[in-house]
Amino acid sequence: MRALISVSDKSGVENFAKELVALGYEIISTGGTYNKLKDAGIAVIEANEVTKFPECFEGRVKTLNPYIHGGILHRRDKQSHLDQARELGVEGIDLVCVNLYPFKATIEKTDDFEEIIENIDIGGPAMVRSAAKNFDSVIIVTDVADYDLVLNNLKNDTNTVEFRRDLMIKAYEHTAAYDSMIANYMNKRFNGGMGAKQFIVGSKVFDTRYGENPHQKGALYEFDTQFSNKFKTVKGEASFNNMGDISGAARIAAAFGKDKAVCIVKHGNPCGFAIKDTLLESYVEALKCDPVSAFGGVVAVNGCVDKELAVKMNEIFLEVVFAASFTPEAVEVFESKKRIKLFEQGTQYLELANDAIDFKRVDGGFVFQDADKVKEDEVRNSELKSTRIATEQEVKDMEIAYKIASLTKSNCVVYVKNSAMVAVGMGMTSRVDASKAALRKAEDMGLDVTGAVLASEAFFPFRDSIDAAAQAGVKCVIEPGGSIRDDEIIEAANEYGMALYFSGIRHFLH
Repeated sequence: MRALISVSDKSGVENFAKELVALGYEIISTGGTYNKLKDAGIAVIEANEVTKFPECFEGRVKTLNPYIHGGILHRRDKQSHLDQARELGVEGIDLVCVNLYPFKATIEKTDDFEEIIENIDIGGPAMVRSAAKNFDSVIIVTDVADYDLVLNNLKNDTNTVEFRRDLMIKAYEHTAAYDSMIANYMNKRFNGGMGAKQFIVGSKVFDTRYGENPHQKGALYEFDTQFSNKFKTVKGEASFNNMGDISGAARIAAAFGKDKAVCIVKHGNPCGFAIKDTLLESYVEALKCDPVSAFGGVVAVNGCVDKELAVKMNEIFLEVVFAASFTPEAVEVFESKKRIKLFEQGTQYLELANDAIDFKRVDGGFVFQDADKVKEDEVRNSELKSTRIATEQEVKDMEIAYKIASLTKSNCVVYVKNSAMVAVGMGMTSRVDASKAALRKAEDMGLDVTGAVLASEAFFPFRDSIDAAAQAGVKCVIEPGGSIRDDEIIEAANEYGMALYFSGIRHFLH
C-alpha cells in the first residue's frame, strides 16, 4: 500500500505519517512535506523518484504526471486497468492526503499579485479530484481534523466504501470552495466584484429542526468561522427563524460599539431599543416601546447578562436572549423557563461579522450587492437644512434613530427620545403610513413622543410626514434628502421650529 502526502498545513502530519507507516503504508511526498517527514526520521520517497521526472519551473510542476495520477486513478476492479498499469509500470496509490496552498491567507496579507498567483494550487486540486473520483479504492484526506478518524477506520478494518464516499464528498466541497474563492477574488480585483459568475460558499454549522415551517428542511451555514467561533449555545436549540431574528437584533445592538445597548426584535423587526447607563435600564426602556410585540421576541444584549437583568427578563416570555455573555447566576435564573433559548458569543461586547457582501433570494436566482453600512460620522456630517440647530442630546438620538432606520425594513421611520426608541413604523407601502402607524402604536403604549427625534431611511416625498411629526411634538428630523419637494420639507420644518438634517445617503432595506 502507498500513501501520497503533500500538505500546506503541516500540523499533525508527522504523527499521521508515522501511523500510516506502522500500518504498512509506503509514503510518497513532495517539497516541504517531504523535508519535514524526512527530518522526523520517517521513511519517505520523494515524488520525483516515482514520476521519474524532476520538480521543475520553481516547483510549479511536481505531481502532474501519469505515474502519480495513473497510480491514483486506475480502477482496481477492472482487469484491463490492472494489466495496463503493470505494462506501464504504474504502481497504485491507495491514500492521498492533500490540503491546498494557502490562497486565503495570502490575499489577506498581501496585494502583491505575483505572490498571489504563486499561491494558486494546481497539482493539489488535481490529486484531490483524482482520488475523490476513484473513492471506490482510494482514501482522500483533505482535513487535518480527519487524521484520527482515518487512522481509526484503518486500524479497525472499517474502511468501508461508505466511509470513503463521505471523504469524497468532503474533498469535492474542498476543491469547489477553493476554486470559488479564487474566482471571486479575481472578479473583485478586475471586475468590481460583479463577474459573470458569483459564488456563495458557506460551511454547515448545524441543522435546524426544520426550516421556516415544519415541512421544510433547514440548516445554518457560515462564512469563514463567524458562528463556530462566536455562537455558543447556553440553553435550548436555535431554530431557522430564530437565526434571522438573532441576526437582526444583534446587528442593531452591536452597531453602537461599547454602549450598553439592548434591542428587541419580533419577526425580523425591531420593537424595542435603548441605550442607558446600565443594561438593566436599557432593557426596561426598550421594553416600554412595545411590550405586546416583545412577548415571544428575541433580545440582543450588547454586554454580559447578570442575575438582576435575567430576573427582569424572566418576567415575560422571551423566546431567545442573545448576549455577549451570561453570568452563571443569570443562566440559573433562566433555568426555570423551559422554553427560553440562550446563546452567547463569549465576548465582552457583541461583535459583528461586518460582511462585505449582501444577497437576496429571488425566484430563479439571487440579486447580489456590496453590503450597506452606515459610516460612523454619517449623522454628524449631515447637512443642517433648518434654522434651528439640534441639541447634543438630539444629535445622540439622531445617531440611534438613523442607524436603526437603516437596519429596518422600508418604508420605515424611527422615533427616539432620550436614547430610547419610542415608536417605529416599518415595512409600509408609504412613508406617511409608516409615520402614522408608529405614532398610533406609541399612543396605544402610552408613550409621549414630544421632543423625540424622527429618522427616515429615505427621503420624505411630501411634507405630510413632517406635519404628522410636528403634531406629535417631534423637534428634530434626519433623512437623506433628495426629493423634488425638499424645499417644501425644509419650509415645513422651519414653520414648526424643527431641526432638519439631510445625510445625503439613502439606506433602503427591502
